[in-house]
Amino acid sequence: MMQLSSKDKERVLENIKNGTIDAADVSFPDLIDTIILKMKDLDLLEPLEKVFTDKRSTNKNIPFHLLITLFVTAKMKVKTSLTDVPFAITDAETLSEIGWNIWDNNRDLDEGLMDEGTLRNLISKNSVDEILLAYNTYVQDFVFPKMDIIPDIHILDCTEIPVKLNNTNYEASEVVKDNDGFRRGYKLATLRGIAGDTGIIEDIRLGTIKQHDLDLSREMILNSKMLKPGDILINDRGFISRDIINQLKTNRGIDIYIPLKKNMIAYSEAVSIAKAQNQWNPHPNKKRKTQEIAFVETLGAFWESDSPMNDVQINACVVHDKKTEEYYVFVTTDLAISAKQIISTYELRPEIEEDYRQIKDFWKIEDFKSTRLNFITFHMITVLIGYLFFQIYKTTDDGHKYNGKSLPIAIKKYTGKGSKSVIIYSGQYFAVFGFLEFIQLYSSCDTEVKKCLDPILGKV
Repeated sequence: MMQLSSKDKERVLENIKNGTIDAADVSFPDLIDTIILKMKDLDLLEPLEKVFTDKRSTNKNIPFHLLITLFVTAKMKVKTSLTDVPFAITDAETLSEIGWNIWDNNRDLDEGLMDEGTLRNLISKNSVDEILLAYNTYVQDFVFPKMDIIPDIHILDCTEIPVKLNNTNYEASEVVKDNDGFRRGYKLATLRGIAGDTGIIEDIRLGTIKQHDLDLSREMILNSKMLKPGDILINDRGFISRDIINQLKTNRGIDIYIPLKKNMIAYSEAVSIAKAQNQWNPHPNKKRKTQEIAFVETLGAFWESDSPMNDVQINACVVHDKKTEEYYVFVTTDLAISAKQIISTYELRPEIEEDYRQIKDFWKIEDFKSTRLNFITFHMITVLIGYLFFQIYKTTDDGHKYNGKSLPIAIKKYTGKGSKSVIIYSGQYFAVFGFLEFIQLYSSCDTEVKKCLDPILGKV
């Protein structure tokens, strides 16, 4: 039976003396629990129940944001099984501050403390659209306002979310074939807002692996409230669309930065003009020692839409690699900046590729335990919220030292301030004891009670 435990030390002490102990565990300082505690201090946990729809018919006495927090914490600890969720938070200080925990009095710590069917039922009642909307609403309406985050540079990209090719049970999945072979799966479109030294995935869409990047992202980039007049949107070649560039610049005042394909007339003209002008300057990125750049103005006439009279003007930075004799052309609708500014801004784009690498390699966003699409979506969303928590933590005074580091590296470098503690569950209550306090309690108990407490000592 799933059970909510509230913190009540006096009741637990009384029950211990009567020999009534249901479960216990030893707590060690943990970075992820520290991050969760910081999110509580920032008032970012309770808003989770304002964006996720609570469709439970029973057990409504359990705060819904606590359930979501436990799901997220489990993902941060790379515990992908649903049975790992209930005891995802084990740090004594975090539990004390939250004041609640969940366990199942018919199960033990080794097999997981909540029945998997109960957890599946919580997820299955929410549709894919509801789950995606929950993430976007949480970030945009709660996290950013509370943290006073207002990004003005955004990076648009898509990443494939593959599943097993031969498993046709993956709901709404499709198969694509290209130079890399056959792949089955989904595609995630993300808008990443740059906030100080970090970036936050602020808007998402989910489709099938077969969808073109632009088709999946079109509605998001045209309508996302995260994009405001004066903002910058950085794209790659998969998002080339003269019509969308025109709409974003004309209707929303948003400037685009995008590389051109070599088969485009505007590319050929930009390279020809740069060669003719022969006004090359060193690449601003010191690592690109073999490259030089040139500025080319007013290329708009060489890249026309079906309605040329509506086309906005574009300027370009042409990059020449003197070692390979390759040319690259990057254009923007911001006509007030130099070639150096164009290329320096565009070079922010790989940051989103690093996001994808981390959420795939460590956060296991592709590790699905179900083939149902709402379960797949919920898994991805809770992973992304965990990643969001880590990015926010790095903006705080405590977490600033982890800037530029992935979570696995941060965990290795983490040194907990606290000491071991013991968490004891009895009935509907739990209590946290310092380890010395627990030893003193143990020594004061009679033989029968000590037998109940002996397994705890064995964990130390």
